[in-house]
Amino acid sequence: MKFFNLLDEQDVVYKEINEALDLLKKDYARGDKIPRDQWPKKYIKEHQIHTLFRYNLRSGWRLVYTVSGVKSEKACTILEAFDHKQYEKRFGY
Repeated sequence: MKFFNLLDEQDVVYKEINEALDLLKKDYARGDKIPRDQWPKKYIKEHQIHTLFRYNLRSGWRLVYTVSGVKSEKACTILEAFDHKQYEKRFGY
């Protein structure tokens, strides 16, 4: 997440993303699973995803991530993080 490296460590969004990453490391399914018919074509084309989740941050920002791997070893990959307006635009709401 290139933008994450640009955030100030004191920024609320930075702190919330860090907290979310810690939670997702423990349980990748903490987010809401997004139905396949709502997946943006961009994610399918660029990332060849098989699952898609959304994790809502307290500030209104959202993390969109995918999970891959085998049952015993899952990897959570953050695809994007954005505010509500950008999220609605990406998902065509």
